[in-house]
Amino acid sequence: MTKTTASVPVHRLALRVREVAQLFNSMDPTPFLNKDLDPQANEFIESWASSHSLKSRFHLTIHIEQWPGQGDPTAMLTEAIHNHFIYQAERTRRRLHQVLKQGRISMVIGLIFVSICLIVADFIGDLGPNAGYRITRESLTIVGWVAMWRPMQTFLYDWWPIQRKIRLYLKLGSAHVQVVQGK
Repeated sequence: MTKTTASVPVHRLALRVREVAQLFNSMDPTPFLNKDLDPQANEFIESWASSHSLKSRFHLTIHIEQWPGQGDPTAMLTEAIHNHFIYQAERTRRRLHQVLKQGRISMVIGLIFVSICLIVADFIGDLGPNAGYRITRESLTIVGWVAMWRPMQTFLYDWWPIQRKIRLYLKLGSAHVQVVQGK
């Protein structure tokens, strides 16, 4: 059974600003064409969206007190907000690829190291029942497996919050944006 758009919850956020420029990063030389929302606006929208299910749809309504003189800013704001969050998704996707690449490298290093530790521990175990040999053998076994912690952490825990953030940004990158004049 497929979900219809009527069964998908819609979450609405109303942003109120004095002027359009409040939404954009003042350090971005071309804020309306590129990807930089004001960091506080970005944080506010992202924080709001992250508190809702990613299976829902997002609607952003921007209330502008001082309507710009050059006409209706709806298309420009919609494009800028979509571009910003799609760009954030791309940046986060690159970060995920870096984390997974680092995890694969860590896994190879960890497997080599644990193999060496286990081979040496086995060799030391064959030297005799001496307590010193047993302690060294157990220490090498433990150290070898501890070296596998980082790659396991990457593949078990580190990747999925990043993947969720990508999905959040993509959802915001396709959010319905409405711009209205007044408070």
